[in-house]
Amino acid sequence: MSILIKNIKQLVQVHDYNVMIVKGEDMKTLPVLENAYLYIEHDTIIEYGDMEYCHGIEAETIIDATGKIVLPAWCDSHTHIVYAGNRTSEFVDRINGLSYEDIANRGGGILNSAKLLQDTSEDDLYEQSINRLEELIRMGTCAFEIKTGYGLTVDAELKMLRVIKRIKQESLAKITPTLLAAHAIPAEYKDKKEDYIKLITDELIPEASKLNISHYIDVFCEKGYFDLNDTEAILKAAAEYNMKPKIHVNQFNILGGVGLGAKYDALSVDHLEELDDNDIKALKKSETIPVALPGCSYFLSIPYTPARKIIDAGLPLAIATDYNPGSAPSGNMNFIVSAACVKLKMTPEEAINAATINGAYAMGISNMYGSITRGKKANLIITKPLSDYSEIPYAFGHNPIEQVIINGQLKDIKNPEENFRI
Repeated sequence: MSILIKNIKQLVQVHDYNVMIVKGEDMKTLPVLENAYLYIEHDTIIEYGDMEYCHGIEAETIIDATGKIVLPAWCDSHTHIVYAGNRTSEFVDRINGLSYEDIANRGGGILNSAKLLQDTSEDDLYEQSINRLEELIRMGTCAFEIKTGYGLTVDAELKMLRVIKRIKQESLAKITPTLLAAHAIPAEYKDKKEDYIKLITDELIPEASKLNISHYIDVFCEKGYFDLNDTEAILKAAAEYNMKPKIHVNQFNILGGVGLGAKYDALSVDHLEELDDNDIKALKKSETIPVALPGCSYFLSIPYTPARKIIDAGLPLAIATDYNPGSAPSGNMNFIVSAACVKLKMTPEEAINAATINGAYAMGISNMYGSITRGKKANLIITKPLSDYSEIPYAFGHNPIEQVIINGQLKDIKNPEENFRI
């Protein structure tokens, strides 16, 4: 199959060479071609350029993008899409004054989601999850990291991994699975956390490794969950199975998790609503990318990641949704790009870089995704007619997406019968 998109008002995030990550001052630059064309064969970007050089190119499908913007599809590097049910009752509890910590302490939160998931069949869990994923593809996201973490037993975590594997096999989206081995402490281990950590290191990680689904390990390193010693024990155990860290740190408290992540060569450290100079120093000495999750800050009314401090220190930054039932029940990356501008004080250029090429880097896939580059995969957004790409974050309550090309296939996102499965 071949696709030619012509008369593109702005072709955004164009790189003639294979950029893998954008850092610091460079995040302010977003390469754009005006009045451009883009040619795709099968699932690959083959050629692009000024419209004056488009003559003679033939394709099976021709799209006239007059007045429209084309850019790489969003890369969401932090999600918990595989979960059962929802936690709307806790949403009301927070409106009535309970904190996230209050709800967790009385058996809600992650423990509530774990009980629901354990009682849900694998097939039902798959259908709930892939339906969410397909909704997000219609919003312009075509690459997802998906974590486990709502199992809290060996069997339930393995069930989650199998569901993620099935999604990876059956969806057109690019999926990066992550074993969130330590998300919370089950009620039955409340007074014997060491035994639960031993269950993780001696049973869960080895059994998960046998499935050969996830090559990433995650830990919720936070007060009341898993401290530095716990986190390090889990990262050490995972390293024996060649699992690379992608860890939750600094959501509510600074414990030193950023430095620990850098020590273990983490691909990413995520949340960072709290951050100090020691964290910045640790990141500057590493290849670890910080990831901000503004949807979580919005929903929980907690501080936002200090993006300006991170970028102005010369570091890269990715943004992601943290899509989950408890603290960020939205996977809309268009909103996240807007929130990055409004709340994190990022420019539209920085936000789009953070949601495309740097999001891909935070999943370990930026060699093939996240930019308009010859030879990269054709995961693309075609917007509605817009005045400029900056209108995407500006018009935060509107859906800017008109069409999506995923894995080289043009999809009608307005057609409810359209599916995004292989």
